[in-house]
Amino acid sequence: MKHLLSIDDLDRSEIEGLLALTDHFVEVNRRPIPKVPALRGKTVVSLFFEDSTRTRLSFETAARRLSADTMTFTASTSSVKKGESLRDTVETISAFGIDALVVRHRSSGAPLQVTQWTSATVINGGDGWHQHPTQGLLDAYTIRERLGSLDGVRIAIVGDIKHSRVARSDVAAFTRLGAEVVLVGPPTLLPPSLVGWPVTVSHRLDQVLEAVDVIYLLRMQHERMNEALVPSLREYTELYGLTAQRTERVRDDVVIMHPGPMNRGVEISQEATAHPGAVITDQVANGVAVRMAVLFRLLGSESQLDVLRVAD
Repeated sequence: MKHLLSIDDLDRSEIEGLLALTDHFVEVNRRPIPKVPALRGKTVVSLFFEDSTRTRLSFETAARRLSADTMTFTASTSSVKKGESLRDTVETISAFGIDALVVRHRSSGAPLQVTQWTSATVINGGDGWHQHPTQGLLDAYTIRERLGSLDGVRIAIVGDIKHSRVARSDVAAFTRLGAEVVLVGPPTLLPPSLVGWPVTVSHRLDQVLEAVDVIYLLRMQHERMNEALVPSLREYTELYGLTAQRTERVRDDVVIMHPGPMNRGVEISQEATAHPGAVITDQVANGVAVRMAVLFRLLGSESQLDVLRVAD
């Protein structure tokens, strides 16, 4: 595997292989010094054209814990502000002699295009509405960690699915691993066509709330909206938010997830984040280990696995 652009590029065995590899890096991250020399001499570049906290810092942490060198590109402080194109930016950075580019861009398909302009490995860190594959992997890992397996697990993905690359990657990852997914939201926040999506749909959260094992909440992505798609945030919360009242109806063994950033008081309440099944910070922690696994799989070698098994 040269690049990671979409969950659709992975079959079940490949996903399971990455999750098993993640187990090793979870152990590494628990060591007093969470660092291994697996990618020493490699250079990983964060090429971000959109704002990010979790994904960018997680990838950079993952690369450093593998002993890779890192470079950070931020569009707002680069020559992009002077009119430099995406292609020229990629070719310039590639000339430094890099090994991998983690690309985030507002345009769907941008990471695929980048592969045409560089010999480096390209990892999709989120492109438009399209895909966010490492988020799908870390979410699958977090559910597997809590429930043991995704086979037969009933998962509700709730909210702004229309604009969500996370939802698209999660649906692909979850269903490949045997889960049953229901999309929950108003018609205006669902994709115009769900042909080919291996999901069911509900327009009422209350209808599925007590029938699922995982509740995955998405924020309203106002930055991708050109029109009002719900009457008001208050009405949206009343119908689709995991409010304090709804949280009381959720079983203690139900997993509550959110990719961040959260809009507290809109799609998720304070009470929901304090629920025994809330794993939102676990998702963040697992994101580092999953991205270590992805970088290792793409840039490392199987012969270096022994390095991971040697405890400090």
